[in-house]
Amino acid sequence: MNGENSRDTEFTGALKWRKIKNRDIPSVKTLLLAMEENYVSACARFLARNPLKDPAWALCTKDNKIAGLLVSSRSTLIPVLCERKDIPAPRFLGGVFRKKRIHSVQGLKEEVLIFADALEQTGKRSADIYDYDLMSLDSRPSQRRYSSGPDELILRVPQMTDIDEIAALQAAYEQEEVIPSGSVFSPSASRVNAVNIISGGQILAAQINGKLVGKININAVSFTRYQVGGVYVRPDFRGHGIASRMAAEFTGSLISRGRGVTLFVKKSNIAARRLYSNLGFTVKGDYRITYY
Repeated sequence: MNGENSRDTEFTGALKWRKIKNRDIPSVKTLLLAMEENYVSACARFLARNPLKDPAWALCTKDNKIAGLLVSSRSTLIPVLCERKDIPAPRFLGGVFRKKRIHSVQGLKEEVLIFADALEQTGKRSADIYDYDLMSLDSRPSQRRYSSGPDELILRVPQMTDIDEIAALQAAYEQEEVIPSGSVFSPSASRVNAVNIISGGQILAAQINGKLVGKININAVSFTRYQVGGVYVRPDFRGHGIASRMAAEFTGSLISRGRGVTLFVKKSNIAARRLYSNLGFTVKGDYRITYY
């Protein structure tokens, strides 16, 4: 153990960071499964990651048991600290940023703050910060709790023949809800996202008079939970219960498969927070995405 790790271990009661190895995978999965409800994004990205391109780091105890994790997935870092606050400084982050492009750090707010402080020590400054409610649902919404929507509303699974309309909805969603201020929107990348969402088959669209006016889809699959995202209704069709009906039908169908549903919604989006609360979602914590 080098001097830097010795200081970290002594300061934090024998906790230290190290890269995970193949033999750690079962222990990592056990940890993630136990904490899944708060870390669906981390679980999904860990399960889908390419180990050669996306290393992960384990927070280990003195006897080498894994007590936490830092997942890297493409350009995103997600800490899984299991509510631990007194952890060794992740000094390796400076090297991570030099070796690969990191676009964001996301996760439970208090845990993201720990890494934000560490990143400031490397000279990195955040470009944008967004705060969300992390919400969870485990039973089908009662029909009493949501609107049926307009009489002409049809909910259906879109096909690849609908790509132009779904791509337009996806682009509008990304520009309204996802793209950080100052970032350049990529129509081609957004269309690829739309193609992948349709081809994955885990999407529901709202149709009015032959035109698609809204959509909702799965954006992550964990061990026993789905993460819902991409919820969007065209501005000229809002206020008529379309999002409520669409979200209720979609989440209900997912729960009928025996899985729970998780999502995060911007704290500034009062209407969406009320919608999900009415459907039975409960707030599990504060979620943050910090862009660099």
